[in-house]
Amino acid sequence: QVLLVESGGGLVPSGGSLRLSCAASGSTFSINEMGWYREGPGRQRELVASITRRGYTTYSDSVKGRFTISGDNAKNTVYLQMDSLKPEDTADYFCHADWGRGHEGRDFWGQGTQVIVST
Repeated sequence: QVLLVESGGGLVPSGGSLRLSCAASGSTFSINEMGWYREGPGRQRELVASITRRGYTTYSDSVKGRFTISGDNAKNTVYLQMDSLKPEDTADYFCHADWGRGHEGRDFWGQGTQVIVST
């Protein structure tokens, strides 16, 4: 089992910045990749950014150049630095962990943290 705890959400004006953190605990040695997803009003959950244990990163086109994902393997923590925030970034942000291999593989999710970008 893996427990993911997010922090760092809040209310920020358009153009501002926020930094989200996701701390993993439990059987973290089997985590292959961690990432951030978001659910905006009336929208499906979508990938924002992800990072592998080796540090390879992926970003959605909508956040490229504005958001940066990073990880600290020693602390089992992943960060999402969000700059130049736009109102359309308003969403609940969820931390995700891809865990295990093959038939034992599974997904773990955090409880979510809300980000509101005001106009």
